[in-house]
Amino acid sequence: MSVSSTEGIGYGVTGAAATSAPGAAGPPKKDDKDMFLQLMVAQMKYQDPLNPTDSSQFLAQTAQFTALEKMQDVADQTAMLLSTQLAFGASSLIGQTVRWYDAGGVERSGVVQGTTYLATGPVLSIDGTSVPVTDVVSVGDAPTIKEPTPSGGGTTAPPPSGTPPTTA
Repeated sequence: MSVSSTEGIGYGVTGAAATSAPGAAGPPKKDDKDMFLQLMVAQMKYQDPLNPTDSSQFLAQTAQFTALEKMQDVADQTAMLLSTQLAFGASSLIGQTVRWYDAGGVERSGVVQGTTYLATGPVLSIDGTSVPVTDVVSVGDAPTIKEPTPSGGGTTAPPPSGTPPTTA
């Protein structure tokens, strides 16, 4: 019996599971459970008859697997909730003036005309430019807050881009 390699699973903004195995879609959850049960049956089948495995170990393994399944379900539902909240938040920006920094670090602003929902998250359509909702630094007509100049070695607030300030 061969066992496939384990795959790391990560969640994007939309909550869709993505596997890290190249060129392969991850096995469905039912296949994982079937594989676990097959391994458990094989373990029971090939155990030493003079030193049988304690049944409480099998119950503990089953309980751990069930707990892991439930935690994965909670993580999936949380990711879907985040995705939905981002989608509603992006759609509420339609008609609003927003500011963002482009790839060159230049502050830009414009009125949101619409949103598109991609696997990486909501993307705003602003005056013909596509801007990920995560790049927006302000909403409305308020000016963008500038990074304060440190006076006397004090601490500074993080700049609008979200990058941490550097201290000398």
